[in-house]
Amino acid sequence: MNTVVEKKPRLTTSAMIASIAGEGQRVRAAPFGKALVEVAAQHPEVVGLTADLAKYTDLHLFAQAYPERFFQMGMAEQLLMGAAGGMAKEGLVPFATTYAAFGTRRAFDFIHQVIAEEHLNVKICCALPGLTTGYGPSHAAIEDIAMMRGVPGLTIVDPCDALDIEQAVPQIAAHPGPVYMRLLRGQVPLVLDEVEGYRFELGRAKMLRVGADVLVISAGLLTMRALEAAQTLSHDKVGVAVLHCPTIKPLDEAAIVQAARVRHRLVVVAENHSVVGGLGEAVAGTLLRHRVQPAGFQLAGLPDAFLDAGALPTLHDRYGISGHALAARIRAWLG
Repeated sequence: MNTVVEKKPRLTTSAMIASIAGEGQRVRAAPFGKALVEVAAQHPEVVGLTADLAKYTDLHLFAQAYPERFFQMGMAEQLLMGAAGGMAKEGLVPFATTYAAFGTRRAFDFIHQVIAEEHLNVKICCALPGLTTGYGPSHAAIEDIAMMRGVPGLTIVDPCDALDIEQAVPQIAAHPGPVYMRLLRGQVPLVLDEVEGYRFELGRAKMLRVGADVLVISAGLLTMRALEAAQTLSHDKVGVAVLHCPTIKPLDEAAIVQAARVRHRLVVVAENHSVVGGLGEAVAGTLLRHRVQPAGFQLAGLPDAFLDAGALPTLHDRYGISGHALAARIRAWLG
């Protein structure tokens, strides 16, 4: 008997830097760049800086609209952060962009000493957070939240989709003090517009979906994956609630405690970050301090390892952060 093996399409090198949007998924192009142009129209103190990556952080739109307010710092992330701090001291509101791996690992001391210690009004917006590039450990910033959480007074934002980014930009611009935002760029998926009444609020978590069996607490890209997993598990009669935490610091502990106190629910924290030092450990600490004991607790994050290079769809499956992989992990934890 002959069998036909269906061949999957061969993934090319471009899949290492492809959009995180699935096939046929609705997207919006460059939401960060467009939102910043709109904010800058009303606030002449807003300026844009980048470390040779304007096109790849969508800051090129700002550069086109306000060339006199755009500063190209070259491949010098420490200089980028130092200059942004100096501009903030003069009353400007700098938006500094680069890749997350470079902005955090290469420039950490400048963020810590130049910007955060003096509580300067700098907005650090970094593309390719977590596993959103397939170029391996040099580019995959799976430890950026762990590093930034340790900086006193630094607000951390991890948007889920294009709508989150569009609404977050004016709020972080208005927020006094330093902000680190994980940036999704290019063709960014659009999912939260389907959640009735959703609006990004700095410092607030939002319940996107209710469910009696599992509570997924998530941020960033993994909120989108959590919603996909919840839909998949609904076919198995498993009810999955999704609590989206786009602000990692300060964390909305009240919302997390309230949601986790619902009895007999497994709590899963899903994040596009290492299981060390990210949202998962922040939530675990919150539950411990408030003496909340859920039916179970699991971390659905990236492993404490240097991750492989390769095509993003393959890597997301391998490390358990695609929608169907997350659903499989939750099924296994439910037993």
